[in-house]
Amino acid sequence: MKRDFSKISVKQLKNIAKAAGIVFLLAFFYVCFEIYIPINPGSHETAIYTVQKGWGDDEIARDLEKLGIIRSNYFFRLYVVASLQHSSLKAGEYNLSPKMSIYQIAKKMAAGDIIKDTVVVLEGWDAKDIGKYLEAKGICKQNYFISLTKKDYAGDFSFLKDKPKDEGLEGYLFPDTYQISKGETCEDILSLMLDNFDKKLTPELNKEIANQKKSIFDIVTMASIIEKEVRKMDEKEIVSGILWKRISIGMPLQLDSTVNFITDGNDPSVSIKATKIDSPYNTYKYHGLPKGPISNPGLGSILSAIYPKKTNYWFWLSDGITHFSETLQQHNIAKAKYLD
Repeated sequence: MKRDFSKISVKQLKNIAKAAGIVFLLAFFYVCFEIYIPINPGSHETAIYTVQKGWGDDEIARDLEKLGIIRSNYFFRLYVVASLQHSSLKAGEYNLSPKMSIYQIAKKMAAGDIIKDTVVVLEGWDAKDIGKYLEAKGICKQNYFISLTKKDYAGDFSFLKDKPKDEGLEGYLFPDTYQISKGETCEDILSLMLDNFDKKLTPELNKEIANQKKSIFDIVTMASIIEKEVRKMDEKEIVSGILWKRISIGMPLQLDSTVNFITDGNDPSVSIKATKIDSPYNTYKYHGLPKGPISNPGLGSILSAIYPKKTNYWFWLSDGITHFSETLQQHNIAKAKYLD
């Protein structure tokens, strides 16, 4: 027997609508509870959770439920699909806790907010220094990192195209603080440093270098020397002016920093014997720039190499404070006064 719905009263329709509304609200609040309320809001436990490469929301959801981090894998999958994040969950290690909701966990994974390690590359370090540091952090062996710097990356980075083929990446490993994820390799870190160099050497700087009829390699080599010689920006600009001026008249650079690069030393005043070493990096023996960069310069030194300051100075020395001189006689007097 069919029921005649036309005879349902307005009051009954209101009651049905009211009941449906209540059911909808209860369902809505239940979904919100599952998605936005953690399984244990008062928990102080944390766990390192790894999302494997190739995993989708289904594998992640089941694993999180199994580990007791979320209540229901169904609602995790429902939320990431509804919020269009199901294809955005990134692999890696995450710090998770039962006090985190499905919403918070999904947001963290979609943003790729993985556990990071800090790698600090200091201005003036050479490739050996960087390799030693990475080995101390347990990322890779020093010798392996050095071997990577000898490979040819000119096909990946245009700023390397004027670099001589027999030269490595010394000078281009941009000093900075890098945030890396656990498991990243020396290859990854090397790429980060080269990418950073590429960003710092803007089109405007490239244009200026070309206008000066200099190569990027020459600028980086000069900057690597400046980085080892002086620390303050105004002094870098003055030293840059002195060095380019010496090169222009065929005067030897005579820099202890380039000799120290040969000997792996750190002597502020190298021996007479050391200045006789037969090496293309020895600026006492050979005129012009050394064979290649002797360190990895920061942006300040690179800018100083591009924009030298013109002065009447030809010499400088440092005893903690940099003293500039216009003549060799003044320089010798300064040496006797401040160094002897």
